[in-house]
Amino acid sequence: MGNGHQTPPILLTVAGFDPTCGAGIAADLKTFAAHNCYGVAAVTALTVQSTQGVRAVHAIPAATLRAQIDALAEDATLAGVKIGMLANRANASVVAEFLDKYRFTHVVLDPVSRPTAGDAELLDEAGLKFVRDELLKRASVITPNIPEAEFLTGMEVKDVAGMKAAGQKLLEMGARAVIVTGGHLDRPIDVLCEGTEIETFGGDHVRSPNTHGTGCTFSSAIAAQLAGGQQLREAVILAKAYVTKAIEKSYQTGKGAGPLNQLFRFHQEPPARGIHEVPQHGMHPASEPATH
Repeated sequence: MGNGHQTPPILLTVAGFDPTCGAGIAADLKTFAAHNCYGVAAVTALTVQSTQGVRAVHAIPAATLRAQIDALAEDATLAGVKIGMLANRANASVVAEFLDKYRFTHVVLDPVSRPTAGDAELLDEAGLKFVRDELLKRASVITPNIPEAEFLTGMEVKDVAGMKAAGQKLLEMGARAVIVTGGHLDRPIDVLCEGTEIETFGGDHVRSPNTHGTGCTFSSAIAAQLAGGQQLREAVILAKAYVTKAIEKSYQTGKGAGPLNQLFRFHQEPPARGIHEVPQHGMHPASEPATH
């Protein structure tokens, strides 16, 4: 039953939970919301982390992950899926079966393997092999950063030429489209490889320590743009601009690297003092007794 409001695209994120809410499913849900999409989430792992790094990872049992994604997919029509941290091979193979069953139009895979801060594994060795051999080819697009591209291809990536070579190797390995993100470079350049086309997108380096969740946010923004009808190239350009702005507008939340400000457009000015109305009774209008 609707009340006349149109439902926006519904996107699923399958990723880990970061209690600082800077990365993982919290970042994904905020990013979806910022793009006028509704996000639902299946948790692959519970992490113990602060802004200073990841301390521990507790993987969700594969059967529980399967139950989560099946329940969501049976209930709602999903416009796309973003896949982040998977923790292990068992979870990765559950996701592969899920993608085979539902054949979603848009699947964005962010092949997360190691945290930027902390030394916890976000994907075990068997899981990495599975992502490389099986999951890669089931995604519409994959968004590895330089260390992840090195990890997947076994190549050394030092510069843009290396990013292009790794992107092409990933296409040969079965990926449909690849964006190697160069946030680790002096000037953040992203390389898009699709078919025989290779394109580089330059960016401005934002001087900010608050970059926790950049990869999650970028891949989720791409998923939202694709679900909204954009072609991949436009989706990348728009997602990159959004991430840059979210870093520019970021602030610190703890002692370490702060999160991006995914909701930078949502800034409520407090009402001027003395002019806002205070309800005279403690009841929410919806709970008021009906007058007959």
